[in-house]
Amino acid sequence: MPSRTNTFSDFFNLYRHGYARIALATPLVRIGDPMANAAATLALMRAAAKEKAILAVFPELGLSAYSCEDLFHQQALLRAAESALAWLLARSKALPIAAFVGLPLAVDGLLYNCAAFICGGKLLGVTPKTYLPNYREFYELRQFTPGGDASRDVFVAGQTTPFGSLIFKLKENPKLRLFAEICEDLWVPAPPSSFAVLAGATVIANLSASNVLVGKHQYRQELAANQSARCIAAYLYSAAGSGESTTDLAWDGHAMAFENGSLLAESQRFSAKAQLTFADVDLERLEADRMRQNSFGESARRHAAQLAHFRTIDFSLPLCKGPLPLQRKIEKFPYVPGDPATRDARCEEVYRIQSEGLATRLRATGSKHLVIGVSGGLDSTQALLVCARVMDELGLPRKNILAYTMPGFATSTRTRSSAWQLMRAVGASAEEIDIRPSCMQMFKDLGHPYAQGRKQYDIAFENVQAGERTSHLFRLANHHGGLVVGTGDLSELALGWSTYGVGDHMSHYNVNVSVPKTLIQYLIGWVARSGQFDLAVKKSLERVLTTEISPELVPGNHKTQDSVGPYELQDFHLYYLLRFGYAPSKVAFLAWCAWQDTYSLGEIKKWLEVFLRRFFQTSQFKRSALPNGPKVGSGGSLSPRGDWRAPADGNATVWLADLKQIPRQ
Repeated sequence: MPSRTNTFSDFFNLYRHGYARIALATPLVRIGDPMANAAATLALMRAAAKEKAILAVFPELGLSAYSCEDLFHQQALLRAAESALAWLLARSKALPIAAFVGLPLAVDGLLYNCAAFICGGKLLGVTPKTYLPNYREFYELRQFTPGGDASRDVFVAGQTTPFGSLIFKLKENPKLRLFAEICEDLWVPAPPSSFAVLAGATVIANLSASNVLVGKHQYRQELAANQSARCIAAYLYSAAGSGESTTDLAWDGHAMAFENGSLLAESQRFSAKAQLTFADVDLERLEADRMRQNSFGESARRHAAQLAHFRTIDFSLPLCKGPLPLQRKIEKFPYVPGDPATRDARCEEVYRIQSEGLATRLRATGSKHLVIGVSGGLDSTQALLVCARVMDELGLPRKNILAYTMPGFATSTRTRSSAWQLMRAVGASAEEIDIRPSCMQMFKDLGHPYAQGRKQYDIAFENVQAGERTSHLFRLANHHGGLVVGTGDLSELALGWSTYGVGDHMSHYNVNVSVPKTLIQYLIGWVARSGQFDLAVKKSLERVLTTEISPELVPGNHKTQDSVGPYELQDFHLYYLLRFGYAPSKVAFLAWCAWQDTYSLGEIKKWLEVFLRRFFQTSQFKRSALPNGPKVGSGGSLSPRGDWRAPADGNATVWLADLKQIPRQ
């Protein structure tokens, strides 16, 4: 496993946090000139090693060129290709990088289209192509023999080496387990990689030639992306480019890297120069996703007989030390797409899911009324917008939304007026209930100092107000035959920033239950721009979006984020802890990669500690009793019936211990 040192410089090394840098190589080839191609291969390996890549993937038959046609039956070419491989092995011995290189190999009197895996001057194994296309412009069966399943040892380039279905495992990080397939192998109904991943492979390399046709690069991309997602693996695709014969075909040098369906990197197509395309693969993400998707393991059990022929080969490479930053972009807002068009589509989808959930609940109960408390803040605003859409979809008047603003001892003029403006603009039945008299009665019943005129702003002072609001809403729902719509969001539930049994925790149905605070801001902004409501609603939404987040339970300028931390940062922590189960030290590394222009590593560590204590130790009992509400995204839900089941009396010890690995600045 990677070293878990506590030095400052090593903390910023991508290999320490379970990443592997790979290079997709697109050399310029010379047809039938293996030594020239080996020299070009070596140059790209050196360049990739200089960038600290641990693996380079070259195109199909790259040492000979793919388009040699019947030249593959010439002994001079085959001997030159094997000699070029031996030359490459000798001259790459000192390079701290492994590589998949393509070449034709004669084995036991048969000719195979092969991927050779080389590292440290050793030929660690050879994988033959399984499926040979023999249709349209392809006629590989004219020259080559399909590879079989059984593994055996063969003598190639002066070395005895395994030949067959091989998985290569890195000793320094066993999560890196490599398998190679070749071009057409991906295009068949059951690619060899589908079985290789069940046998343990996490990274698939495809050495390809794949001539270019109009629209073909998009289809290639879809194939590789889907195979990556289906296999929960990284898929590395490197296709032949400039230098291949254009007698009847053309080549675009298309290289791309995917990680569980997500595109990490892609080459420039039709380049006249040799290229290296780098991608940093998150091996721990792949491991986490496989553990969660238990059907993956079940597939391995069902295909055990087909997996028996795979052979695992260990290899060793030193992982670089010292700072090595990620070359992949880490989005600041993992719940919010960075691309505006994608973001708008996401907002619309979330809004539809929220509305469909609530509409279905109304139909099931036969109720015609919704009861909601409106504070003038983000969460209740989004919930009210969902209520309005539901009424429209069900053909009910928006007056059936019974909306109440309930000012307390610290309600500001701004939020109170915003609540009124919004309720009226939406067309709800709007009313105001001053909860202070009932709160004062509760203070008297409790013997609280505030009832005697002393300004004691403790937990009881805050929760009495929250409780009175909720009590009114539930009794109003009883009175009018309606459902109380919850407003508390995913971020508050994660941080335990809610009062047990009251409005931000308890309701008949909570439409915001799996929507994080950072996304709610964009949701409201999208609704304001979407034209679904009139100008009055748009203006009221714009005002809500500029209001500071505060519970408004204590007099004074009390900002929520002063207590629980910046929501933008805590939502980041939540996503990586909930979605992938990453260790806090890795979460902090990713947070620093994304937020270093805003927060220092010390600030990230401070707020991450707050998150860990609140999430793992002090607030699970609230999440164990959540009301119903729809899950909206793969980023996760905290419902005890959905993504998250945890003991209410747990502790944060191991997470806080891992946090200590984060060095001091």
